[in-house]
Amino acid sequence: MCILPAVFIDEHEYQALVSGAAVQPRPQFGTLCLTDKDRVDFLQRMTTNDIACLQPGQAALTVLTSPVARIDAVFTVLCRRDDLLLLASKGEAENLRQRLQGQIFFMDKVKVTDESAALHRLRLLGPAAGDILAAAGLPQPADDDTFSEEAGVTVLRQERFDLPGFELICQAGELNALTKRLTEAGALPLSDGPAYETRRVELGRPQPGSELTEASNPLEAGLAWVCAENKGCYTGQEVIARQITYDKVTRSLVRLRSELPLTAGDNVSADGRRIGTVTSSGVSPTRGPLALAILKRPHNEEGASVSVEDAPVCVERIPPIGP
Repeated sequence: MCILPAVFIDEHEYQALVSGAAVQPRPQFGTLCLTDKDRVDFLQRMTTNDIACLQPGQAALTVLTSPVARIDAVFTVLCRRDDLLLLASKGEAENLRQRLQGQIFFMDKVKVTDESAALHRLRLLGPAAGDILAAAGLPQPADDDTFSEEAGVTVLRQERFDLPGFELICQAGELNALTKRLTEAGALPLSDGPAYETRRVELGRPQPGSELTEASNPLEAGLAWVCAENKGCYTGQEVIARQITYDKVTRSLVRLRSELPLTAGDNVSADGRRIGTVTSSGVSPTRGPLALAILKRPHNEEGASVSVEDAPVCVERIPPIGP
């Protein structure tokens, strides 16, 4: 275990995430657009979720998987009347565009464009986020995975992915005005730092680049809920179906509780064997050092005793997220 210098969490940011509201600018989170008549069928055959069932105003998180069902990309699909907006993970818009473009066959009527320069994104987080939207005069979608568009601002409610809250999309020239509108309504500006990361680990939310990588498949990394079982084939579908049918999911995302701070990349061991790796970590003001890891069974059960670099840690199961 690598002992690092203490990381100080901004108390105001942390409390905003726990009991108030915070707004986080996301300049590295890009947006793509799919157009033309085959756009839904194309994405349906490419990714894990049931895109064909979406109606205008509905959204879905989905995963682009490899032929062996490893995670290639995680993104959110917003169904609009004339197109699909794709909200890419941090720094992944161009990679996602290239992956999708490379799968368009000569008879497919679908076009993919990168709208990241024109459309910018914010994340409004915390239990008071809805009150902030109301105070700012912005629409508040009533249901999870639905969105509203009003006066050039798109507001998506997303409770099961990332930190629970709202994703806001606006024209690039309106970003500063929208941010000011939210902060004047009472949202605290939030950095992409220890407070956000610690809260994410506390809630057990996997993140692209940390837990959601090509090292795992969606079932192992806490995204079983975005793998639709009632749709046709997609890349990686046979592997995922077999793992579900024959109980072959041998690893799962867990939270670790420790006496000492843990570090992403630390090896997790049990009975002298390596059973996983720490993927994210933080020091909770209320619970102390915590981390996320994807561990092999049976060491992924609640209360299991494992070790990180010879120091004992305790395993906590993360409740599965339902549909």
